[in-house]
Amino acid sequence: MASIIIIAVVFVLDVLAFVLAVGAERRRSYVTYVNVDTYGRAYCVYSSDASTAYGVSALLLLLAGQTVAMVATRCFCCGRALSPGRWRAWSGICFVVCCITFVIAELCLLAGSVRNAYHTKYIPRPSDSPPSCAMLRKGVFAAGAAFTFLTALFTELHYLFYARSRAAAAVPPPIVGGIGMTRM
Repeated sequence: MASIIIIAVVFVLDVLAFVLAVGAERRRSYVTYVNVDTYGRAYCVYSSDASTAYGVSALLLLLAGQTVAMVATRCFCCGRALSPGRWRAWSGICFVVCCITFVIAELCLLAGSVRNAYHTKYIPRPSDSPPSCAMLRKGVFAAGAAFTFLTALFTELHYLFYARSRAAAAVPPPIVGGIGMTRM
């Protein structure tokens, strides 16, 4: 039977990662204006940099949730064998899908955090045109949040199907008939 504690821990970690990824999208940096310093060099002034911390926190929480689930299921490949059947098949499908969505979510959150942390400093050559200020494209953290949600969903399903298959493997098969003869 599936452990309620593991389900709850993974669920809480993944929900917190999702909320932080949505918060990172809402708080990403914007260029407020281009300013000129005392030497006449133009530079960009950025708004709050909170989304980088939100993105990294979401990345770490998602990683922690995935680690708890993979330790509990022994990465689907270690430990004693699971009973063949539909529960093992669904667990395998959910395992593959949750690994793919996990990698995509981590890459979106990491790329968004790195790009959001990068701020254009001074422009090296004097020019009359305003500097092009680097900003994170809208939707990177939102994509990370969407894939975080999918990772949470498929991780929970993988664990539930794994637990069902594990419980079915513990039950010995019934003996049918009086004499047990097999084909050779």
